[in-house]
Amino acid sequence: MSGDRGFEELLAEGAAVPLRGWDFSWLHGRAGEERPPWGYSRLVADRMARAESALDVETGGGEVLAGVPRPPRVLLATEAWPPNVEVARRTLRRVGGTVLRVAEGGALPVRDATLDLVVSRHPVHTPWDEVARVLRPGGTFLSQQIRGGTVRELSEALLGPLPDPDRQLPGQAVAAARAAGLTVVDLREATLRTVFHDIAAVVYFLRKVVWTVPGFTVGRYRPQLARLHARIEAEGAFVTHARRFLIEAVKPA
Repeated sequence: MSGDRGFEELLAEGAAVPLRGWDFSWLHGRAGEERPPWGYSRLVADRMARAESALDVETGGGEVLAGVPRPPRVLLATEAWPPNVEVARRTLRRVGGTVLRVAEGGALPVRDATLDLVVSRHPVHTPWDEVARVLRPGGTFLSQQIRGGTVRELSEALLGPLPDPDRQLPGQAVAAARAAGLTVVDLREATLRTVFHDIAAVVYFLRKVVWTVPGFTVGRYRPQLARLHARIEAEGAFVTHARRFLIEAVKPA
């Protein structure tokens, strides 16, 4: 919570937090988001326990894999952002994971039909054809994805009114999976209440989740941030809504 601290101090605080990894623990007490009802980490742990070989695409800092109680014999992860690669390698040593650095949107450095399971939490880009290529027949792809229009209220607080989203939609994911030769066996959506208690939390979030306001910098959006700060001070919090969907697909045997 911001207490009596001023706008400039909070801006500086939110702008100074390191961004390595995909851990949002700095926001504890300053912002919160409802969790999707399906429990992605639990689902991943269940699928991993039944797999001999698995890959996590866009692992971030390896946070999800690090919590798997019974990792498979072969556990791989890919990551494109250089600062996250070293974080993930340190994180995943304890579960025997190997982190592969890749180019953004590039091919997966895995041989054809060698994996039982591919997972991905909040991928920027889902390489459907590559996923289908590396899965063995009968293999599974499980992913929790960010739906288009997520935290729209926050985006519009800085950018003004936006058109309806035309990408990152569940129907598009289903079509892409089918086009790659996969069979979709589960699709679920959730809208999740998300609350920011101070402007430092907003600044940190916008720096980390870069697609919310593309090209965001404190200097560029200072007037909008000042208005949002005043709103938070007056109302006690800023409420927006995250949107997620879960998709699971299998490669036909």
